[in-house]
Amino acid sequence: YAAAELDSEVVVETYVQANQSWWEDKVTVYCQSPDGAYFVYELACSEEDAAKLVPGTKIRVTGYKGEWSGEIEIMDGTFEFVEGGDTFIAEALDVTDLLVSEDLIAHQNELVAFKGMTVEAIEYKNGEPGDDIYVTLGKDGASYNFCVEVYLTGTDSDVYTTVDELTVGDVVDVEGFLYW
Repeated sequence: YAAAELDSEVVVETYVQANQSWWEDKVTVYCQSPDGAYFVYELACSEEDAAKLVPGTKIRVTGYKGEWSGEIEIMDGTFEFVEGGDTFIAEALDVTDLLVSEDLIAHQNELVAFKGMTVEAIEYKNGEPGDDIYVTLGKDGASYNFCVEVYLTGTDSDVYTTVDELTVGDVVDVEGFLYW
């Protein structure tokens, strides 16, 4: 997959780690296996099958390797469940030491952790709770931007309510999927 040219057809067997909400016969899925991680954008999927895409489920995805604003993803994909397949749940990889390194991008789409980060600022898209939350976290004198996207998590999710309660100066450990 890594060597495939952009816009070429790819087929990967991988494991669901998380997914965004289903919408109009499509779902976006974060997948990972021991040898790679994939952001599968708007995968063709029935609502019934979307409910079965739980963490650990093995699937075979066929689609096209694409890029959007630096995010490498599988687009225009279809999938099938791998019957009798094993399961895999990724552990968050601590990439805190890679924050200032060009090597961080090698972990794009993986479940990662950043530890000992200090909250510097919290803002809401459109200035109101109930929308995306933009969080600036600091480490060793540098600042980094993180986002909790409401359409991915919902306002009643644990992650949204936890971030909503943070205050400047809090020291936190963060886990999530490394986007672009």
